[in-house]
Amino acid sequence: MSTTTASTPTASNTLLLRRQLAELTKHPVEGFSAGLADENNYYDGIEGGFFKARLTFPPEFPLLPPKLRFITPMWHPNIYPDGVVCISILHAPGDDQYGYEDAGERWVPVHTVESILLSVISLLSSEKPNLDSPANVDAAKEVRTDFAAYKKKVRRLVRRSAEEVFE
Repeated sequence: MSTTTASTPTASNTLLLRRQLAELTKHPVEGFSAGLADENNYYDGIEGGFFKARLTFPPEFPLLPPKLRFITPMWHPNIYPDGVVCISILHAPGDDQYGYEDAGERWVPVHTVESILLSVISLLSSEKPNLDSPANVDAAKEVRTDFAAYKKKVRRLVRRSAEEVFE
């Protein structure tokens, strides 16, 4: 059995990540276009898409979850103002100290890059975002108080993102 320090990925971790990325390339998730940020470093991240985002992996992957951060400005209750996505499967395994999530909703090593992307698609396409523990309190407040204004702001960001992609 091999051990690793917190900053050194093992060969088996790298192989697992390489396989998941190859599978994603062969069978892309509808609505996502992605590639490695650095062809020589699988852990540095995957990025791409209509909404630009970066998925970065810790050396302990798959024992610990990756982080997903949108580079494109986003306005969503479950996305922090700095673009970091707040969904249960990207939270470290174990019990939630605040009691919002069951341990079974959080990261488990069977999750794949594909399951993460599908969760993000679900998050973005949901008509009503989760407002129980918002990452962006202002966006959550706007959803509660003026849903029409919230949707207008989101549409404006989508248009701006589309214009940047197709310019």
